[in-house]
Amino acid sequence: MPTRVKICGITRPEDGLAAARAGAHAIGLVFHPASSRYVSVAQAQVIVAALPPLVSVVGLFVDAGREQIADVLAQVPLDVIQFHGAEPAGECRGYGRRYLKALHVRDGVDLAAQAAAYHDAAGLLLDAFVPGVPGGSGRTFDWAAVPAGLPRPLLLAGGLDAGNVAAALRRVRPWAVDVSSGVESAPGIKDAGRIEAFMQAVRQVDDEQG
Repeated sequence: MPTRVKICGITRPEDGLAAARAGAHAIGLVFHPASSRYVSVAQAQVIVAALPPLVSVVGLFVDAGREQIADVLAQVPLDVIQFHGAEPAGECRGYGRRYLKALHVRDGVDLAAQAAAYHDAAGLLLDAFVPGVPGGSGRTFDWAAVPAGLPRPLLLAGGLDAGNVAAALRRVRPWAVDVSSGVESAPGIKDAGRIEAFMQAVRQVDDEQG
């Protein structure tokens, strides 16, 4: 199966279109107000309306209240919810959507034990741990720290770009990769050329692996 690609932190409809044209399987919309990639409901509606069909829309939340999430879901057609904070498994359920759970990789954390708590997640997203920064930091982590046999499909994030994604794919062999800052010209502003270069690097590894 080809590696799935999610372009996260889309803030403009033209960037969503650039991701779709390059072959990305999903885009991510950040509903965390503290993020430089935050989008309002109105912005999200415009972005989603501009997308071609068969591109999944993932909504990212960080320790958000249930009312906030429900309000967004009522107004934006999200396919998947991504929980990127410290949400326990019980807080990820009951929205009528499949969900992804982000786990931050750092010394002393048992990823296998954490993963087991989210046994009903559609996938687990592994990201770098940066104090005070839930995601989009541009930092990588030690890919050797990823244990074999995690129970859900694995999405790899954390500092990926066209220059290192091939090595990451060969080392970890994830189901999907998630990129944000690595395809930007400025925070929240995607660069179509960088997106295309990233996609080409992913396809090259897919071709190698048959």
